[in-house]
Amino acid sequence: MPLTNGDVATNNPQLAPGQTLIDHRSALEFLENEYKHQDGLDVHTLLESKYHGGLTYNDFLVLPGYIGFPASEVALDTPVTKRISLKTPLLSSPMDTVTEHSMAIHMALLGGLGVIHHNCSAEDQAEMVRKVKRFENGFILDPVVLSPDTKVSEAKQLKEKWGFGGFPVTENGTLRSKLIGMITTRDIQFHPTPSDPVSSVMSTDLVTAPSGTTLAEANAVLSKSKKGKLPIVDSSHNLISLLSRSDLMKNLHYPLASKLPHSKQLICAAAIGTRPEDKDRLMKLAEAGLDIVVLDSSQGNSIFQIGMIKCIKDKYPGLDVIGGNVVTVAQAANLIAAGVDGLRIGMGSGSACITQEVMAVGRPQAASVFNVSSFAARFGVPCIADGGIQNVGHIVKGLALGASTVMMGGLLAGTTESPGNYFVSREGQLVKAYRGMGSIDAMEDKKAGSAAKGVQKSDAGKARYFSEGDRLLVAQGVSGSVLDRGSVTKFVPYLLAGLQHSLQDIGMKSLTALREGVRDGTVRFELRTVSAQAEGNVHGLHSFDKKLYS
Repeated sequence: MPLTNGDVATNNPQLAPGQTLIDHRSALEFLENEYKHQDGLDVHTLLESKYHGGLTYNDFLVLPGYIGFPASEVALDTPVTKRISLKTPLLSSPMDTVTEHSMAIHMALLGGLGVIHHNCSAEDQAEMVRKVKRFENGFILDPVVLSPDTKVSEAKQLKEKWGFGGFPVTENGTLRSKLIGMITTRDIQFHPTPSDPVSSVMSTDLVTAPSGTTLAEANAVLSKSKKGKLPIVDSSHNLISLLSRSDLMKNLHYPLASKLPHSKQLICAAAIGTRPEDKDRLMKLAEAGLDIVVLDSSQGNSIFQIGMIKCIKDKYPGLDVIGGNVVTVAQAANLIAAGVDGLRIGMGSGSACITQEVMAVGRPQAASVFNVSSFAARFGVPCIADGGIQNVGHIVKGLALGASTVMMGGLLAGTTESPGNYFVSREGQLVKAYRGMGSIDAMEDKKAGSAAKGVQKSDAGKARYFSEGDRLLVAQGVSGSVLDRGSVTKFVPYLLAGLQHSLQDIGMKSLTALREGVRDGTVRFELRTVSAQAEGNVHGLHSFDKKLYS
């Protein structure tokens, strides 16, 4: 009995009636010879404004490539300035509800970079820079040194200030003076008499290493000893530097940490404005050990920023300068000519920013990133895609369009390491306050220092939006709250893992390969209609739980 269903030989349905079937083994050859047009669009066609208008990250997708390697092999190394590179392409924004020293420390430990905000006094900002620079070191070249007469109470205050309790004691209380002991938390924690000198409780049974010892040798000595600190001394037993056991452990736990190769200190960046008094602020930051200064302005193409760039490059040649913000090639050209080491791209695309709505000035972020980064790359200037990042996919798109790094504000504002306290919203959810630096709240904040009598205080919010002299403040940002995201020590690794898997899907083993693939047309894109965007998100479910990582 013949089969009437499921028998191709009997029913002989045709996929392509009238066409001769081709041997499947020649599929690749047929593709190369017969299909002259690749799937999708190249980046230049995609971002052609006269055909498609200005695009944002949600307006397109990257087409998949060939997977021939595990996601763990994807390299995320990338430059952030002309001279400094990072192991991961993630930065936290210089906003007063996003980045202070805790965020800067943890972003650096995780391979990225945190930019400390300047909506505070210059002294407070410099203190935050010091905390970052002292947090993890190789050889600590400027340790906190006590004299024999320092009181136990003073040692406890120093522990609270710096967050660590191991201090060398020298005859004169200075570096390059004869080492006579070490004070640890155990020595002073339960000491009953705060007025006693540290010389009465310090440890004198010390393990030291001679000057000239390499970092590897010093780490080996420290790992074999039971001490928390390893003083490095010269032939006269004068203290030269210090090595910490806690830093040795951090090297094991945070192998991607952003550190300077010579000192092994964490890389630190901080923002300043372009006012004359910001030159005094920068002097304090430079003395604290700042590595990268970010000029913070909503519209960076100004006589004020160009003058500040030239001043910094002349006075602090070893300090890298990131200029911005810019969204056009003409804006970028002025800052590149002035000597910037990096550019920050974005105007009005941040989640708490309303510049495009209120001022009618700005540019969609995808168009901004591609046009500016393509131009800046000709001069070797790395670019930061700043704003509009809501998920891993947006990070991938920003990097694919030419940015070397991406900067996040709202995405990190709900983490444990961001400034501020958690509170419970009306809906019963755990949230943290978040605000744009152009919001009225930020521009009227009292933390930024004092002004002369009768003069409106000038803070980071006003300076960023050129509003210092305004009698009536016009908001370019809003205040709100964001959901709790837990610690960046879990959230950032999730972002990085997602980024690696995305590059694996695209078929690129590194960010460098991704940029090259986009440039030569190997990496292809597709526009998304409104219906396509709806299809690409969760749909058709009665309810769902969107848990991003575990």
